[in-house]
Amino acid sequence: MTELHSSVSEPVLDTMNFLNEVTHRYPDAISFAPGRPFDGSFDTEQVIGHIRRYLTHLAEQGGSPDDVRTALFQYGPTAGLIRDIIADSLRADEGIDVPAESIVVTVGAQEAMLLVLRALIAGPDDVLLVSSPCYVGITGAARLLDVRVRPVEEREDGFSAADLEAAVRDELANGRRPRAFYVVPDHSNPSGTTMGAEAREELLGLAERYDFLVIEDSPYRLVSPGTPLPTLKSRDRTRRVVHLGSYSKTVFPGARVGFVVADQRVREAAGGEHLLAADLTKIKSMVTVNTSSLGQAAVAGALLGAQGRLSRLNAGAADHYGEAMREMLRQLDARLPAARREALGVRWNEPTGGFFITMRVPFRVDNDQVVRSAEDFGVIWTPMSHFHPGTGGHHRIRLSTSCLTPAELEEGTARLVRYVEARSEALRRTEQAAQIPAREDVHVSGPSRCRRPRSKPRMWGWMFR
Repeated sequence: MTELHSSVSEPVLDTMNFLNEVTHRYPDAISFAPGRPFDGSFDTEQVIGHIRRYLTHLAEQGGSPDDVRTALFQYGPTAGLIRDIIADSLRADEGIDVPAESIVVTVGAQEAMLLVLRALIAGPDDVLLVSSPCYVGITGAARLLDVRVRPVEEREDGFSAADLEAAVRDELANGRRPRAFYVVPDHSNPSGTTMGAEAREELLGLAERYDFLVIEDSPYRLVSPGTPLPTLKSRDRTRRVVHLGSYSKTVFPGARVGFVVADQRVREAAGGEHLLAADLTKIKSMVTVNTSSLGQAAVAGALLGAQGRLSRLNAGAADHYGEAMREMLRQLDARLPAARREALGVRWNEPTGGFFITMRVPFRVDNDQVVRSAEDFGVIWTPMSHFHPGTGGHHRIRLSTSCLTPAELEEGTARLVRYVEARSEALRRTEQAAQIPAREDVHVSGPSRCRRPRSKPRMWGWMFR
């Protein structure tokens, strides 16, 4: 076979496989690549307890034994079994007050992205704008659907309404229709930035002024310390926000349950109207048919046990992730004090939550450098160029702190700093010797990596989420 859809050869679709391959090849390396929850926060018996709680809830709601059995074992409603429980949780935890009918339960947030893009992009002149760097899931879904993507580059301090407005006006001037803008407002993946309160209001104003939707993706809010800013959806008075949710971080990723809030009104040719969620349900029926009833039962039981307050359920996890982030920043600061990192040309941001830190380095980073870092220094990370739909990110790396123990964070940071220092110094010496602009293909053979006891190779699953 020679003719396949061109998306299968896109580098973004190869990224997860590449990092999994490196992890298998260097099992003793400490990896800052996977954006997954910490294994130590899970208890096997919790799953059983969650499911039992949901089955009890069904019986208390008047469900017969046959009804309960059918709910658990059979194909369920395409839009989801637990929409009312999710709606109650959103009201309790996020101040998002929407009817259950506006919610579609999805196979993780990834399916939600696919459904929303398929519904919103009506023609070749429709454009999806994305805050860049951005989560590869949205750009990957766009590529699969042949959706035109316009990146709006983040500044070092995050989102700029002025930059978005300029991009929107440019697209309109070129005869294209900006249909939606995708953003992770809280502790963004991959950059770790959080959108301020004023910028959120400016974004909602732009969406109304220029008639586009905002796709709000917020998987990290309720596993981060402190009180989060209000979601865009909770401030949405004109139904401009499509809100994506995921229980992968707040309950557990193995459930594969997410959701989308789509309460926008769609006008019908005959004069009536319906919710956008109804159209997403139609598309879902041709994609996954329905979301696992067993996964929904586990998530629903967790929500019921916490009276809908995922923030309460995740208080311990948020403390753990917050401390992991702070420990990583302490280690970096101790091993690369201000004067030393200034001399090297290294800097990083300091997120207050989420899973990710962005580090800027003076040398170019790519997949070859990931392999060299793993082989020579025993540490793995993710090039930020993977997260840029256009060009960019060639001097930045993403560091995930979420799934490592304190000991692994300490040792991993030590290895990372040794790699960064060796690579930076080698590049500086090359520049001085040649007195020409820095070459990007300098290979550094570092010291033998410190090895920890050999462990079983691990598959990291969805590396970026």
